[in-house]
Amino acid sequence: SQQGCDPFAQTQRSKLQHRRARINQQINKEMRMRAGAENLFRATSNHKVKETVALELSYVNSNLQLLKEELEELNSSMDVYQNDSESISVPMIPLGLKETKELDLLVPLKDFISEHYGEEGVLFEKEIKEFMELRQAMRTPSRNEAGLELLMEYYNQLYFLDSRFFPPTKTLGVFFHWYDSLTGVPSHQRALAFEKGSVLFNLGALHTQIGARQDRASLPGLNQAIDAFQKAAGAFNYLKENFSNAPSLDMSAASLTMLVRLMVAQVQECVFEKMTLLRAQNDFLARLQLAQEAARVEDVYSLVHQTMSQPHVKDYVPFSWTTMVHVKSEHFKALSHYFAAIALCDCPAPSDAELLEQEKAFLQFHVTMPEGPSLHVLLQDPEERRKLGKAHLKKAIMKHEEAMRIHGLCKILRKMDILQEVLSFAHKRSLSKYSEIDHEEDFFETGEAPDIHPKTHQKPEIKSPNFSQVKVTDLFHRLGPLSVFSAKNKWYPARRVHLMRGENGFGFTLRGDSPVLIAGVIPGGCAAEAGLKEGDYIISVNGKDCKWSKHAEVVQLLKSTGKEGVDIGVITLQGSECPKAVDGKAAVMSSGSGMPKSNKENSRKSLMNSKSASTLLVWSKKSKRSKKSTYSGVPFTAVGDNEAMY
Repeated sequence: SQQGCDPFAQTQRSKLQHRRARINQQINKEMRMRAGAENLFRATSNHKVKETVALELSYVNSNLQLLKEELEELNSSMDVYQNDSESISVPMIPLGLKETKELDLLVPLKDFISEHYGEEGVLFEKEIKEFMELRQAMRTPSRNEAGLELLMEYYNQLYFLDSRFFPPTKTLGVFFHWYDSLTGVPSHQRALAFEKGSVLFNLGALHTQIGARQDRASLPGLNQAIDAFQKAAGAFNYLKENFSNAPSLDMSAASLTMLVRLMVAQVQECVFEKMTLLRAQNDFLARLQLAQEAARVEDVYSLVHQTMSQPHVKDYVPFSWTTMVHVKSEHFKALSHYFAAIALCDCPAPSDAELLEQEKAFLQFHVTMPEGPSLHVLLQDPEERRKLGKAHLKKAIMKHEEAMRIHGLCKILRKMDILQEVLSFAHKRSLSKYSEIDHEEDFFETGEAPDIHPKTHQKPEIKSPNFSQVKVTDLFHRLGPLSVFSAKNKWYPARRVHLMRGENGFGFTLRGDSPVLIAGVIPGGCAAEAGLKEGDYIISVNGKDCKWSKHAEVVQLLKSTGKEGVDIGVITLQGSECPKAVDGKAAVMSSGSGMPKSNKENSRKSLMNSKSASTLLVWSKKSKRSKKSTYSGVPFTAVGDNEAMY
């Protein structure tokens, strides 16, 4: 079985996937009914029929609504993806994978191989089945490094499939079916780009699931979560920049922008958690820093909330996500004010040595300057510090209450007791701090505390997928080197040519490897008479396949020919009859002699370099005196790189 594939793990997640798939099928059915009803509604002029159809349409639409709500509830079952650690971490949002239908490529690929490549399709059944097994496996990747590699392997293999079987002008006629990850609505396209894009989306989604299940109470868990969310952001961003016109909403530019921002916000939240884990929080500057980190998290979550509330996005983003993001922006705003208050109230007034540094930090701390005395005075006066601290706490408590109110509006989130606990713990902590510093004899009106300037010590990175980390070999390499044997090239049917060796060898110039090219044919020579042309590729010698053969191997096969001559299989690319098109370095032959004229590409200088120096092999017939076949190597200013005359 395929590594990184987890088809049988009946974990809660795969049960989820199954329920998702089932709802998807129902949505599919309802969509078909709706399409049928809409067509009928448009086509009929009968009033009675129109009424009946309108009624049916309203049923179908409400059914679809219910199914989508059920799907949303599934998509929001974030607890399934969260870790099992005892400590409380705020839940993160993972994405469900896009589902796809099975795909049978056996017949289409076999047909293409026989039509385009002129090979027996049947001989490639093993490779086609191997490709289909890989596709089957990547539908259920395991939630770990192996699962990610499996998706990458399939994605890389699609590059070869594209080059081999998808000519620019026509399609294979196969449809790729994928379901929208957020709405469950099915889409299909013939374009391989849709398949590639969907796999890329799943790569991002799998990163989000890996990120959401890390134990963020420990430093290694936090670092892994940061890495996973950064890579998820990278996958969605890469998708947005390289694939357009996706037929499904989850892959639209607006949706991908939202997902990238959501991932960046989740990274920023992990960075804040990392700070709380690493810092001894009892010193003044560390607490200011925490307050600024929290303000930064609030900042990025409110950007995500704005993005989710846009017209083209808000209809299909699960309400629970929008709510969760809104809750987090309020929650972190509250935390920023709480830590500001703690810095002011729990830290001793600075010594003269510390004063300058604290004043400098405090200058850039608030968005606007707090009312009252100068910072210099404020920082040294415990009563002034308490006053400003109290104003910050008052604001924190308001924001905690707002977060709890929004949380209560969403029934799916109400079931998530973890989030509830986090919010009420933070609220109680601020309340008890407030009552601790509140004096009965306070007669001053608590002022309005200015907001905290957002600042982070670790900016989230968007990490693009590194496809080269997973090496794949082209499953269809037996078709020959891609430089020639690709879907976009066309060639005439292979010719078999029987070639005898004349006084001066075969009378052609060869160049290059895999496949070896006939770069020049001497007029009147054996090769010319046998019908070989400039620009032919040698694909076999005496029945041995030479598509992948190196220059020297082909020469060796030709050299071992006896009196009976040699059978050579060649093909000519269509449109390359003029040798200029073959690879830009056309051989220049002079009509009379077998010696080519010198050309600019090969000046004397390059001859000095033995790698590109070509030798002219003149093969003589066996002489009576010597039993050995001889050839003399004559250097010549030749025809192009790695080219020789035979």
